[in-house]
Amino acid sequence: MTAVAALAEYAPRYRVEIGEPEGSEWLRVDRILEPGSPELTELLKRDDEASCHRTAHANALSMMSFYAGRAPAAALLLWALEGHVLDIRPQNLWVRPHDGHGIASVAIRSADFLPGGLETLYDVVLRQHLLPLSEELHRRTRAGLRQVYGGVAAGCAMGFCAATREEVTVEPAYLLERWRTFVAKAPGDLARLGDVEVAAGKLVYLRNTCCLYYTSQSGEGTLCGSCCLTPRDQRLTAYEAGRPILTV
Repeated sequence: MTAVAALAEYAPRYRVEIGEPEGSEWLRVDRILEPGSPELTELLKRDDEASCHRTAHANALSMMSFYAGRAPAAALLLWALEGHVLDIRPQNLWVRPHDGHGIASVAIRSADFLPGGLETLYDVVLRQHLLPLSEELHRRTRAGLRQVYGGVAAGCAMGFCAATREEVTVEPAYLLERWRTFVAKAPGDLARLGDVEVAAGKLVYLRNTCCLYYTSQSGEGTLCGSCCLTPRDQRLTAYEAGRPILTV
């Protein structure tokens, strides 16, 4: 089994199809990033229909968290485990929207790796992909750029956290060290937007920004488990107790 195929063992969200997909339901990521693109409009529409957001900027924050937690997070997990940087440059990447939140499937042109280390990872995941997408969401919806970056940070963190929650797990201390290495100098000042901690033997993310989930009709006033509106010690206590939480 290749390293890319093995990602699905850690969580179904990290399954990556190899080869250019067929069908109009697939969206090429470089087109999503184009200003005013109908592809991004479609992603926002689907998330809005799933959550019934009351504001456009809450819609943008929700979409970003779910989006960043898929292909970019899978590439981060592969880097953390194998040290390889998967070629998920926008022109090589497709996503298929879910009927509700986020992305149902991800495809890449080929399972190629790019030369280089952390700077290459920053370039592929952040500078060419998630940060330009954040800026476009900010332009469209007036969502605060720091809040949108908060969704980027939360989605990226799931690439590390989810691998400690499934049947095939990785030692939390190792992934925590890899997360801290990644986030320390990450563009977008991601290190200031939240923290990964160990709770109940698993990695959890504590946000310093709010995704406004509680303002949506589906949220019904409920704060997500990582929400910065809940005091930090209360969030960690809830995680330690294994209470149900909402994750991206």
